[in-house]
Amino acid sequence: MNMPIYPVPPSKLVAIGGAEDKELGADILRRVLNCTATPDQRVGVITTASSIPDEVFTEYRKVFERLGASEVLDIRIRERADAADPAMIGMIEKSDLIFISGGDQMRLTSIFGGSAALTAIRKRYEDGGVIAGTSAGAACQSTTMVYGGAATDSLRKGAVRMTAGFGLIDGVIIDTHFLERGRFSRLMEVGATNPEYLGVGIGEDAAVLFEDDTIYAFGPGHVILVDSSGITGSNVFDLTEGEAVSVHNVIMHALVDGNAYSLTDRRVLSKDELGASKPEKKNAYT
Repeated sequence: MNMPIYPVPPSKLVAIGGAEDKELGADILRRVLNCTATPDQRVGVITTASSIPDEVFTEYRKVFERLGASEVLDIRIRERADAADPAMIGMIEKSDLIFISGGDQMRLTSIFGGSAALTAIRKRYEDGGVIAGTSAGAACQSTTMVYGGAATDSLRKGAVRMTAGFGLIDGVIIDTHFLERGRFSRLMEVGATNPEYLGVGIGEDAAVLFEDDTIYAFGPGHVILVDSSGITGSNVFDLTEGEAVSVHNVIMHALVDGNAYSLTDRRVLSKDELGASKPEKKNAYT
């Protein structure tokens, strides 16, 4: 089955599953910072999704400074009016890495949607800046975003709630805390109703790098891909809201650190293929 190829800007987008290590190792955050092309990295931290922005910003400022960032900016956008503030826009524009914290992703999209700040984030990404986020800050990155649905029984028509995300990447749906909160049924239901989307379920202390048409997994946790593009049957169109969904021939992959996946070909890349890639691609997050 030929699926549409969604172009990705020539930049780096990182989604983290949540609860990443922030102590002495901080492996994922170190590798995120290394994605930037500049030697003196300026990091802008957005804590909009969090209900405790002071504590969250302080925590990330400490870890990014310890990892070598030259400056950590507090992009403190709490209300719609803040998303139009020239001072906030200026910090976004000069950040080499924009890091979006966890919390409530609906708060993120309701405050940023249609704003000058979101336009600036998209422009920074298109111009080569690195955008990264954890938990809610990861889930918001795709064009369509999951924002609700019970983990225990989401394989029912309409059980998973979706809305518009930040639009940084097309063709995928990102779900976080994936294994720890048992969210397999959420991406199964998404795939049954939207087979063109690749489900990307990211476990805690795990991350993915989207670069060109490739997904690179890194960190000590798991990344689960749910590919519904080849489903051979489903009853979803015959159901009313809340009824149990049947879906056949869904393909799943469990990726760990060093694995990669082609969005164009919908397949896991071999070690030989990764070894033959350009060094700057292969080592983009090491």
